[in-house]
Amino acid sequence: MRAILLAAASLLIAAPAAAQAPVEPPAAPALDAAMPELDAIFHRYMEESHVPGLVYGIVRDGRLVVVRTMGVQDPETKRPVTPGTLFRIASMSKAFTALAVLKLRDAGRLSLDAPAETYVPEMRGWKYPTADSPRIRVRDLLSHVAGFVTDDPWGDRQTPMPEAEFTRLLRAGVPFQRVPQTSYEYSNLGFAILGRIVSNVSGRPFEDYIQAEIMRPLGMTSTGYDYTKAPQERRALGYRWENGGWLREPDLARGAFGAMGGVQTSALDYAKWIGFLLSAWPPRDGAETGPVRRSTVRELSQGLDFPGLVVRPGGPATCYQAFTYGMGLRVAADCELGLSLGHGGGYPGYGSFMLLFPNRGVGLFAFANRTYAGPSAPLWQAAVALQKAGWMPPPRAIAPSAAVRAGYASAAAIWRAGTVDAARSSLAMNFLLDRAVANWSADLARARAEVGECRTDGPLTPAGNLQAHFTWTCERGRIEGDFLLAPTNPPTIQALRFVPAH
Repeated sequence: MRAILLAAASLLIAAPAAAQAPVEPPAAPALDAAMPELDAIFHRYMEESHVPGLVYGIVRDGRLVVVRTMGVQDPETKRPVTPGTLFRIASMSKAFTALAVLKLRDAGRLSLDAPAETYVPEMRGWKYPTADSPRIRVRDLLSHVAGFVTDDPWGDRQTPMPEAEFTRLLRAGVPFQRVPQTSYEYSNLGFAILGRIVSNVSGRPFEDYIQAEIMRPLGMTSTGYDYTKAPQERRALGYRWENGGWLREPDLARGAFGAMGGVQTSALDYAKWIGFLLSAWPPRDGAETGPVRRSTVRELSQGLDFPGLVVRPGGPATCYQAFTYGMGLRVAADCELGLSLGHGGGYPGYGSFMLLFPNRGVGLFAFANRTYAGPSAPLWQAAVALQKAGWMPPPRAIAPSAAVRAGYASAAAIWRAGTVDAARSSLAMNFLLDRAVANWSADLARARAEVGECRTDGPLTPAGNLQAHFTWTCERGRIEGDFLLAPTNPPTIQALRFVPAH
C-alpha cells in the first residue's frame, strides 16, 4: 500500500494541472487569471486530505465553463480522472429525491402536509415521544424536522438494504431523538422514507421514477443508482485513508436507502443538473422548458425555520453564515457572497460538495474518491477567489416595473416643483396625513438649497415591484432617494425620502 501511495502522489505532481473537457470557453479574462489560484486550492486540498482523484466544475448561466481533473480513478491502475469519470455523490442525491416528491405533488398525487403514514402505512401506530407529538408530515421529512436522530455514518451503510428489510424496520418503528417539528436534525432515514413515498405514490421504484422523470429529460445519461450497470472502466473507485495508505472501500449496492445517497454521476452529467437548478432563477414569464416547473425547483430552498449560525467552510473565522435546511438543499446567507444553496455528500469511499449562487447564475461542484472527503472548504475558497478576481457576477438586478417607473416619475416631478402638490394624484391616502404639504415644501426647499440643481434621471434600483432607491447627481453633491408604493390599484406613494449627500 505504501508503494501505491507514493506512485499516485508522484503522478499528481507530474500530471498537467488540469484536463480540458468539451465545455464552453472561459467567459472572461478574469476567469483565466483566477484559474491558477483555483487549481492550487484543490491541489492543496488533495494533498492535505489524501485524496486519490478529484474533479471540479464551474457552471455559469447554464453552461459548464470550467471542468478540471486531478489525480487518479484508482491508485492501482492509475487511470486518470476525466470529466466523464463516475463518482458516487452520496447525500447530494437528496435533492433529486426531494424534487421527485415535489413533482408528484404538482401532479396532485400527494400532499406535503399529509402525514407520511398516508403513503407509508408501515408508519401507522408508531410510538411518538409525547402524547401531544404531531404526526410526521411529508414536509417534515424533506426538511429534517421529523424528530429522528442524526444517523451519519450508520445511514450510509444502509444503502444496500433490501426493500423487504426496510419494510420490517418501518413496521417495527424507530426511536425518536425529539418531538417532530421542534428542531432540525439531519436524517438519512427520513430521506429513505421519502424514497419509499416516491415508490408507493408513483407505482415505480424510486430510482426508475427519478431517472425517467428528471435525469433522462435533462440528458443525464450516465447518471443512476446501480453502479454495476455503469462502464466499470469509468468509475472512480472509493478509498479511505488509514494507517498511512489508501484502503479500498467495499462498493455499496443499490437498495432501499439509495434515495438518501445512492446516485453515481460524472462532472459532465452533473453540470446539466446544476444548470437546470440555476435556470429556475429569477422568476419570470416564459415557457417552461424543464421536467419540473421553475417555481417548484425554487421550493427546494424553502425550509421550516430553525436557523443556525456557522463559520463559512474554509474561513476566515470572521465570516459567518446564517443557514437553514430547505428541501434537499442547505440555504445560507454568506457574509460576502449573499444567498447560496449547497449540499455535501459523504460516503464510504467518496466525498462531494455543490454550491449554487442562484441570484448570480453561478454554480460550483467537486467530487473526490476518499471516504467523507467533503470538499466544502476548497469550493468556498474557490468561490471567494472568483469574487475577488472580478469574475463572479453581481446579484441580478430587478427590472423596474411599470409601477416603479411611475413612482420614479412622480418623485422627480415633486423634486423639480419643490412641492408634493406636483404629484398629488399619485400619493396614497396616508401620505399627507403623515406630513403636511407645507412641511414637505419647507424640507424640499432646504434640500434643494443644499445640493443645488440636480439631474433627475439617475440610476434607479428597484427592491421589488413596489419599492426602489435612486441616486441623482447635483451641483453640490447628490440626492439619495427612496420611495415605497402602497398596495392600491394603481399603486400610489405611501413613503418618500430625499436625502442630501456629499
